[in-house]
Amino acid sequence: MRHLHHLKKGSLKRLLSFGRRRTSKSEDFSSQNTTFNGDFIETEPSQRPTWKCFSYEEIFQATNGFHKDNLAGRGGYAEVYRGVLNDGRVIAVKRLMKASTDEQKEKEFLQELGTVGHVRHPNVSVFLGFCIEKEFHLVFQFSSLGSVASLLHDENSPPMDWKLRHKISIGTAKGLDYLHRGCQRRIIHRDIKTSNVLLTADFEPQISDFGLARWLPSEWSHRAVAPIEGTFGYLAPEYFTHGIVDEKTDVFAFGVFLLEIMSGRRPIDGSHQSLLYWAKPHLRNGATHMLIDPRLGGDCDVEELERLAFTASLCIRSNASRRPSMSKVLDLMLNGEIVKDSWDMQEEEEEEFWGFEDLECNCDSPFSTSFIDSSSMNNSS
Repeated sequence: MRHLHHLKKGSLKRLLSFGRRRTSKSEDFSSQNTTFNGDFIETEPSQRPTWKCFSYEEIFQATNGFHKDNLAGRGGYAEVYRGVLNDGRVIAVKRLMKASTDEQKEKEFLQELGTVGHVRHPNVSVFLGFCIEKEFHLVFQFSSLGSVASLLHDENSPPMDWKLRHKISIGTAKGLDYLHRGCQRRIIHRDIKTSNVLLTADFEPQISDFGLARWLPSEWSHRAVAPIEGTFGYLAPEYFTHGIVDEKTDVFAFGVFLLEIMSGRRPIDGSHQSLLYWAKPHLRNGATHMLIDPRLGGDCDVEELERLAFTASLCIRSNASRRPSMSKVLDLMLNGEIVKDSWDMQEEEEEEFWGFEDLECNCDSPFSTSFIDSSSMNNSS
């Protein structure tokens, strides 16, 4: 594999300088709006986040030489290791692995770095820096509680209570709305799912894994991408069939996310039944009580359940133009007036897409990373 010095310095520099207010023709880190704190670069809140260029020695030592006991998650193209820095901070090191070519690996690294390096929000994973010695690494703040999926579907633990499910739904919606509207460039995540939403120590949800994320220029209404990547059960029809992505692609996936949170059912279960296929009749008939996870024993806030169910029914519409924006989703979930007549509630024709009967249920994106049970990781060092 090519070493760091083969990376085009101009490409990396442009990625790291994007979004910084330019006060002179120089694009180095000497801007008057930029201050230094040791090796960390700090900017004003309206600008890009802080990050550090880690040495390989630092992350190697932090992860105990990328020891297998520190492996926190893996995907087809990446591994994530838990580590502890000398100052005591716990980190997650994402190490990009194989790719078809070195150039492809470099491209994927730069794309993800160019996305995570310029986002900062309480409901998005905290990016700490990168390392490009020997291999490509991205460094994040470690999420001690693991993913929403690991807690929601853990059969050996008490069921996640309704209050926490609602908090996770609202926080994730805020993070996604930020990616769509709050960034200087619109970001389409393309892989919103419960295993890509991590939980902080106080159970705050944070959207993670930007391996499939893409910028959407302001003058574009959508973009076409190939190949089709993502996770079956969450893929919007227009993306699955035509490769078309925009904000409404994420909105559809978020609708599935809500159904999963409410019901405790996986997007595609072991018998290959789609959560959407199961939920849509209940949504059409207004039988929202059928959507609640039976393990809760009916212990939920009925008004909140109604709001989440109605919102999910709008998000999973097969026609992308009839789905709400994430800002409207937040309004509906929090306190917006639910006026069904204003949403054109006519029934949509069922499509073959909803079934997924002949799809494998474990077809996750090769760029996603599934996290190992966090309880065992918390006991490792």
